[in-house]
Amino acid sequence: MDIILVSRRHGSSTHIPRWLGKLVLPAFVVLLGSAFYGGYRVGAPIHEMALSRDAMSQWESEIQSQKAEVEKVSRLTYEQLDALTVRVAELQARLTRVDALGERLVEVAGLQDGEFDFTMVPGVGGPELSSEGMAYRPPSFTEALDQLDDHIVSRSYQLSILESVLQNRNIDAQTFVAGRPVGSGSWMSSRFGYRTDPFTGRITWHNGLDFAGRQGIDVMSVASGVVVYSGDRGGYGNTVDINHGGGYVTRYAHNKELLVNVGDIVEKGQPIATLGSTGRSTAPHVHFEVFLNGRAVDPAPYITRRMN
Repeated sequence: MDIILVSRRHGSSTHIPRWLGKLVLPAFVVLLGSAFYGGYRVGAPIHEMALSRDAMSQWESEIQSQKAEVEKVSRLTYEQLDALTVRVAELQARLTRVDALGERLVEVAGLQDGEFDFTMVPGVGGPELSSEGMAYRPPSFTEALDQLDDHIVSRSYQLSILESVLQNRNIDAQTFVAGRPVGSGSWMSSRFGYRTDPFTGRITWHNGLDFAGRQGIDVMSVASGVVVYSGDRGGYGNTVDINHGGGYVTRYAHNKELLVNVGDIVEKGQPIATLGSTGRSTAPHVHFEVFLNGRAVDPAPYITRRMN
């Protein structure tokens, strides 16, 4: 193939040899292909770079969203921890007050050392069992609260038992037949047993103690109980009988005025009558009797009787 170059300016032409034309055409094709390839290589990284920037932007957005979620969860967690901490402090304060009250009650009740010891940690234990295959897990706040609550329940149970003990002791103390039926300003004028009858002069049996005093002073119950008789009883005059339980009944006779009625519940030391001289009596006094299981016993030991 012959290649002829024509010049527009001079209107002349140049004839290129055949062998030179064979070299120029392949070189031109190679040059054109190189240009296309180079353009592709230059454009591809730009496209890839654009895709990478979009992905990075999306990832950054997701990271920011996740970070905000983590911060929210962290904030809620700290708020819950603060609330749990306050709750634990409240439970510990309650436990401290319960322990202090328990120690005070033990001291007031005069219980034996160690019977109700609120200063000691509750005893726990048991055989050690194999924990193979079990991973250690620290106690959670919930478990700590449960343990503290169990501790308080245990202390409360001890207090309830202690309260029952004190109530029983209080009931025993109230129903414990002991003391004088009249206060100061009175004296014992006749004892239990054989004596000279003030009306006949003969030796007769006297079932109680006589306490003389000023007419109108209070006659008091020596123990808590229920009034089972209140009224005139012949030679006893105006009389009050009180059942204290446990087989004990006390009698108060020759009163001027009766202050209680049958069925009334009276307390230890409560006025039940006023001192008088009704019935078979020579002067104002109270005739005091103590019955145990229906049999009259000497009231003298009960005057100075003390609880163990």
